[in-house]
Order: sequence, then C-alpha cells, then structure tokens
Amino acid sequence: MQQFLASVPVISTRSLEEARDAVTRVYLPHDLVGSADAMNMHLNAITDRRMTLGYLTYQADAELTMPATEDCYHVNLTVAGETRASRSDGGREHTHPHRRGVVLSPVQTNTVRWTPDAEQLILKIPRTSLESHLSDLLGNPVTQVVRFDFGLDLTTPAGRTLLRSVEFLASELDKPDGLACLPSAREQLEAYVMTALLHAGRHQYSDALSGSEDERRLGRLAPVIAFIEQHADDEITPEVLARVGCVSVRTLHASFSEQLGESPMAYVRRIRLSRVRAELLRSDPLSVRVTDIAVRWGFFHQSRFAQQYRDEFNELPSVTLRR
Repeated sequence: MQQFLASVPVISTRSLEEARDAVTRVYLPHDLVGSADAMNMHLNAITDRRMTLGYLTYQADAELTMPATEDCYHVNLTVAGETRASRSDGGREHTHPHRRGVVLSPVQTNTVRWTPDAEQLILKIPRTSLESHLSDLLGNPVTQVVRFDFGLDLTTPAGRTLLRSVEFLASELDKPDGLACLPSAREQLEAYVMTALLHAGRHQYSDALSGSEDERRLGRLAPVIAFIEQHADDEITPEVLARVGCVSVRTLHASFSEQLGESPMAYVRRIRLSRVRAELLRSDPLSVRVTDIAVRWGFFHQSRFAQQYRDEFNELPSVTLRR
C-alpha cells in the first residue's frame, strides 16, 4: 500500500468512531458504516484556503453517506480497489483505479461504498475557490453551483491530466523542501488542478470553457462580448460597443435585450463585478483595500458599488476579501 502525503498524517485507527470523526473534521459530516473488526483506516491530509488534498483508505468494507454540504465540491480519485457511489438524483457510478472517479455534488446527498482494498486521493474545494476560478477562465460571472456529471473518466486526455496533476501535487507537498515551502508555486499548481478538473468533468459550462459554445446564439453580439471580456478594465461606452459590432446604439441595445435580457452596460458591470470578486478572493486582506480594487475596475461610487456587489453575489465585498 503506497500512502500519499505520508508526511502529513491525520490519523491511523481501527476505531469506527475515530475514523468517522477524523473524516468529518477534515472533509464533511457523514454517517459511516463498516466492519469494525477489520477496520485499519489511514487518513493523511493537508489544507489551505484554496483546497484540501488527502489520501484515505479504510482497509475494510465501508459505507459513507454524506448529506449536501452546500459550500464545497469533493472529488474522489480512486488509485486502488473500487468504490460504488450513488446520489439523491438517482446517479450511480462504479470507480476503478486510475480509470474512474466521482465528483460529489454540494447540493445532493451522496453515498460511497468502499471495497477493503480501496484507496483514494480526495480533493475538497470550496465553492468560492472553484466558481471564482471558473469565472476567471470564462470571463463571465459564475453565480450558480457547477453541476458536474457524477462520474469522472480518468482515461481521457483531460482525465489523465487531472489525475497526474493531483498525484504530482501530492508528491510535491510530501517533500520537506517541496511546494509546501513555496506558497506562490503551490497556488499556481492548485489553480492548474482546478483548471484540469473543470476540463475533465462534464458540466453546464463545459461548452463555453472549451470554446465550442454555439456562437450563432449571440449572432452579431459575439465580437462585442469578446471585446468586453478583453477590455473590461478600459473605458467602455455604448458608442464604443456599437462601433465594435458595426451596428447602431439602438440596435445594440435591442440585441442585448433580446439575447441576454439586459442592457450592454449592465453586462459590462456584471463582468467587472466578477473580475473584482476574483481579485478579492486572491488578495491579502491585510495589505489590500476593497476600494482600491473597485476603483481599478471602474467603480468610483463606493456605496453604490457595495450594493451592486451584494445584489450580484449575496455578500459584501469586504466579506469576500476576508475569505
């Protein structure tokens, strides 16, 4: 049995209760049913603000039932043995080592049954981390849960990239002079892991992320949308956007209203708010002020900005920064 992250042990125990308490503490509350006489559970894990990465094995038959967490995605990558998983929408998955994994939805109840030889690398990623990262990749606000397909195919190019990146992250964090000592490099690799996950798993943003979303849906707005995403920090007016789209300002407004249900400048504001949020989540609250970031993205009236931000993300920008 190869134990990943052996330098950061959390617990090794034969107690069902201790095993449940440790996984609850590191990952999420759950019910654990298992073969208490055979249990030989090992959990190693390391956590920072972007994600938790851990290695888990029970060395016994075990069944975990996990209610919706609402605030985190959990990614199970099977590296030995097998698991059978189900969730409250009727989804079923059977994982195999280095071939199949699962993404546990934060808004559904999930059950995973482990074989005695099962071993997994498990990621816990806060919704704020993954959704703001996806927002950066898309150049658009992400304000709803990412609805991943239950299963992860680890045999596709994207799936292999995800598994390799997680295994590499685990091996580097296990070294005394590795990424654990290099915060900036660790942050970049963790961002890469999130990118790999978003490409490996299928979800409602996959087409937009891969660039295969049907541009005909936007019609003449496609170049305008691309311009806004590329120049969100520049001065943008309806007249500028009309010239980009080779239409009149009146036609521009009508097209935005018909296709996106909002005005051109309302769309610009949403893009800028998403960029502010992404920057707040990356920033150190001890050295950065909300006002400075807001002004950099064109928000000069602070009380109005705070209300617009709260309307968009259901929290004040100062709360986001403190994350």
